[in-house]
Amino acid sequence: MFAIFVTGGKQYKVAEGDVIFVEKLGVAEGENVTFDKVLAVNGETLSVGTPYVAGATVVATVLKNGKSKKIDVIKYKSKKNEKKKIGHRQDYTKIQIAKIEA
Repeated sequence: MFAIFVTGGKQYKVAEGDVIFVEKLGVAEGENVTFDKVLAVNGETLSVGTPYVAGATVVATVLKNGKSKKIDVIKYKSKKNEKKKIGHRQDYTKIQIAKIEA
């Protein structure tokens, strides 16, 4: 059984027990979070929503909140003596899918 849900402007395909990294959620570690924007659920049959499946939810447990590795962005313009280095670390939440309810 799998489900496709939306969080943080991205779509994720998950099954029970999967561990994924999503955009930062305002939930403390160890707590449960419920996603109700489920686009599709595949159990015995495939249910596709318009846009969301009514009554379907994905329940997950927050394992960790953190920051990803640093990404260096370098902007350079030749013959202008102009260069700029910018670093960025994206916040994330690591979750484990507990159950899919359809």
